[in-house]
Amino acid sequence: MSQQANTPSGEAMPPVPAARGRLASRLVRWCRGAAVRVSLLISPWPAALLMRKVFAASGARLATALDKHAPTNVIGLINQRYGADPDMLLDVFRPASASEPLPLVVWVHGGGFVGGTKDELAGYCKLVASNGFVVAAPRYSLAPGRRYPTPLRQLMQALQYLQANAGQLLIDPDRIALAGDSAGAHIAAQAGALVSTPRYAEAVGITPTITPAQLRGLILACGIYDLQLVRHATSPAGRLFVQVSLHAYSGKRRFLDDPGFAAWSITDHVSAAFPPALITVGNADPLRPHSELLAGRLQAQGAETETLFFPAGHQPPVEHEYQFDLDTDAGQLFLDRLLTFLRQRLAAPTNTAGTGPAPRPGTAAEGGDQACRYPPTL
Repeated sequence: MSQQANTPSGEAMPPVPAARGRLASRLVRWCRGAAVRVSLLISPWPAALLMRKVFAASGARLATALDKHAPTNVIGLINQRYGADPDMLLDVFRPASASEPLPLVVWVHGGGFVGGTKDELAGYCKLVASNGFVVAAPRYSLAPGRRYPTPLRQLMQALQYLQANAGQLLIDPDRIALAGDSAGAHIAAQAGALVSTPRYAEAVGITPTITPAQLRGLILACGIYDLQLVRHATSPAGRLFVQVSLHAYSGKRRFLDDPGFAAWSITDHVSAAFPPALITVGNADPLRPHSELLAGRLQAQGAETETLFFPAGHQPPVEHEYQFDLDTDAGQLFLDRLLTFLRQRLAAPTNTAGTGPAPRPGTAAEGGDQACRYPPTL
């Protein structure tokens, strides 16, 4: 149910983001040297580290811009440990006035699987939290140091931790939404498929720590979802971005031909049971075909799907990660759609008399005591 027309992408577009404005062109300049190009035949490390540096610079600017919109009436618990790995830290934000459990939104940051941080989105998380939600932002391990599906496994551990400590964090664990941007949208979408489709969970080899009843919705912004679209990247920047990020993430230079990486392609593993989703992408985002394809596959399966797409000729052009530019009409439009979606999907049940929540994965009833080893620092 889009407020703007869903526009199929008729033109050939490289399925690779400009990552907060021109990442791909910057990466081409970074990697123009013959030594880096040759290194990709052996290892993704040199180019991945250069890409991470670009993400760090753009992320610092993003954090500054979002902080201008961050409300002050929000409590933040920073760097809460949710597991033993050094990267397993998360931030939790909630309204300062909260006294009762609130719905939980978990936002997974982007960065091409090789960069980005939770910290750069703190202002946005605070803004969402101020509207009556607990917002958790997990850090996860980056490629090429850690490979697929490590971030997905860590997200499940973060959800286990948040449930185990729901009382202290004022979380209602029966009302959860997962959100993500760019690479984080892929991780969130894969988590949605994992939770809703047992056969897919078996194929990936990860046990969900929440149930389909708990997962009320997904917010997927400017994501990458389909390996066939990746295969047909046409521009030099597109091919380079894909080769670096997915070589690093999969651990295989020929990742497109790796059967073990096939489950990465979310569009091939959706069903009517997929959680209700809000999908958005800009008309000038090279990743646009991915969001359009995912939305089309979900709608064909009968899954509840809302979209916020922009006509091909929309001016000014709406680029990758547009949703974080809150000084634009498009950014404000998405924020309004996001909050509306969350209020509708995470609304409290109207009648719970005589009923109680079933035991949830990751709770004490199912052996989830490990998450309690890391109590929140209040």
